[in-house]
Amino acid sequence: MTTETLAASEVDLDRLAVDTVRVLAMDAIQKAGSGHPGTAMALAPAAYALWTRFMRFDPADPEWFDRDRFVLSIGHASVLQYAVLHLTGYPLSVRDLKQQRMWGSQTPGHPEYGHTPGVEVTTGPLGQGVANGVGFAIAERLLAARYNQPGHELVNHRTWVFCGDGDLMEGVSAEASSLAGHLRLGKLTVLYDDNQITIDGPTSITFTEDVGKRYEAYGWHVQHVEDANDTEAIAAAYQAAIDETTRPSFIRLRSVIAWGAPNAQGTSKAHGAALGEDEVRATKEVYGWNPDKHFKVPEGVAERWQVRVAANREERSAWQRRLAALAEGEPGLAAEFKAALAGELMAGWDAELDKAFAEPKKQATRKASQQAINAIAPRLPALVGGSADLAESNLTDIAGGGDLTPTDTGRNLRFGVREHAMGAISNGLALHGGLRPFCATFLVFSDYMRPSVRLAALMGLPVVFVWTHDSIGLGGDGPTHQPIEHLGSLRLIPDLHVIRPADGPETAEAWRAALGRTDGPTALVLSRQELPPLDRDELASAAGLHRGAYVMAEASDGDPELILIATGSELW
Repeated sequence: MTTETLAASEVDLDRLAVDTVRVLAMDAIQKAGSGHPGTAMALAPAAYALWTRFMRFDPADPEWFDRDRFVLSIGHASVLQYAVLHLTGYPLSVRDLKQQRMWGSQTPGHPEYGHTPGVEVTTGPLGQGVANGVGFAIAERLLAARYNQPGHELVNHRTWVFCGDGDLMEGVSAEASSLAGHLRLGKLTVLYDDNQITIDGPTSITFTEDVGKRYEAYGWHVQHVEDANDTEAIAAAYQAAIDETTRPSFIRLRSVIAWGAPNAQGTSKAHGAALGEDEVRATKEVYGWNPDKHFKVPEGVAERWQVRVAANREERSAWQRRLAALAEGEPGLAAEFKAALAGELMAGWDAELDKAFAEPKKQATRKASQQAINAIAPRLPALVGGSADLAESNLTDIAGGGDLTPTDTGRNLRFGVREHAMGAISNGLALHGGLRPFCATFLVFSDYMRPSVRLAALMGLPVVFVWTHDSIGLGGDGPTHQPIEHLGSLRLIPDLHVIRPADGPETAEAWRAALGRTDGPTALVLSRQELPPLDRDELASAAGLHRGAYVMAEASDGDPELILIATGSELW
């Protein structure tokens, strides 16, 4: 075989590997009877270039900590991710692909964290994945600063996000991207699928801004690739993103939705519906495939997609050796690191908590929360968080913790007036592992955070949402800042634990409960006004909070004629 023939066969195999994803996407969605095949068909070359040349992953250990994180913010294109996971060797079979969108399958209509191996985050509501990716990148930076030691580099990975027009129309992505540019998150790359199609028609009917200029204004490194089938140009853009270490990277990729489908490509009907048997057959013929074959993976394609696996597996082994070496050289730091990755709380993490509230006093529960945070933080280095430009009102600063800035890696996160992104970024911090995040704003602005809170509950993420300025006790700012229905509506969210402490000791127990929880989020609802300390006896210990409710005072004699139930600022 001549060099020219070998080179030609390599190119042919590349195209075959790409087209396999397209065919699997068509077949899976056609069998399901509904779904989104077109985006997967358009982005197959971008996925191929990423996984075969750049991604750090090991399908034998999907949870390897120093892997790259991939976020499919365009979650409706989940079949793209499932096809890639199957081809790269994750435990996802062709049978699983055939069950796309079916009850009980590993391939739901949108990717779900904790459900499918290799899926990092639940992405359904558009824009959330972009903000989650910012959270991943922040977490990587914070943990690298704390745990990387000379000769013991344990945290050094990248975050890759695929997004689309819908993501970039949603405000949450704008908030998060603005903060990412400010923080100069150089290990974050977002690829924007500019296919110029939405469900209602071409993007020109609603979305005509220059997105690249917008991201330049955010402070991102912006590139443009004009042909989504040009894997070399895409790979060059990925490499340029890696080489740009001081700014996050944004790649605008011009694609054609449902590329190759004779009647569907470039149209909105390829966005949210199966192509139809006739169109699938015609498209396979365009690709040079047998239209009578379904879910076919040609010989050599899986090996092509797994070309990096052996080297990545050695990377993982080398990482494990570095971790073992750290345990020998700095056992305390290694133990802390391992506990953080496992989501475990180091022994004695709450030892100072009761001391902080030994003397009962009149105080706002937001102030008590500040005491609790600063009693816990010195013994729990994984605790990080901040406020949406309200730290002086929410009282969330970790004393001596420093700030996260473009150049510093402190524990206090300044989110700016970006509540929507703050919630989604905090979810990304929790998903990444190694950190216990909290975030804060006024209770009334929980409205801006509800999608992220609901997703935290769906994913079982131990995020602590701190919401202050509760109750009818604040009126000076008028009805726009006075929460009325918020407490009740938050309690309707399944798996969100809502705790409304009544005094200092209850606030301490609320933080103990929130951080002791690892299977879901907790909301702490706190007062601005001062509350008197409650008279307690052994039976009315604040530790009763962990049961959900407890008796504060019994009837003076006999059976009660009336039961009074109260929480928070009304209890006294």
